Amino acid sequence: MYLIAICAVGLIFLILGLFRMRQLRNRRELEKYSIDADELHRLLESKRDIVVLDVRQPLDLLAHSEIIPGAVRVPPKEVMEQAELIPKDKDSVVYCTCVSEKTSRMVLQNALRLQFSRIKFLKGGLAAWKEKGYPVEIYDKPFHLDTASSHS
Repeated sequence: MYLIAICAVGLIFLILGLFRMRQLRNRRELEKYSIDADELHRLLESKRDIVVLDVRQPLDLLAHSEIIPGAVRVPPKEVMEQAELIPKDKDSVVYCTCVSEKTSRMVLQNALRLQFSRIKFLKGGLAAWKEKGYPVEIYDKPFHLDTASSHS
């Protein structure tokens, strides 16, 4: 009985380890679709035709009511349901405020699945942008709090 318990615990750790390795591999794969705040700032300053999408969750937007100048606010739920909100014919950058970039990565993965190739996520999100001292503006447009959303 004791041996069965040890084997079961070992199997659980093996499964958890394999799951974690898969997560890390997927995260590294997405890194090639990242852009840092300095690079995004250079692109915006060069007046390059680029679409910046703020895909923060409504509660995150309520807590941090700033937005990168020129960015378009798109609720993550909407962009997940309506991929056409992301232009296929232009370079796009999505950002959020999650430390793990969870929402940006979720939107990016969905766009990549749908064959979007000109999309990246802002590494470090809005916090990295502000940390560099780049400008933000107050977001004062009305928005709905979607409390049914499970992503952060």
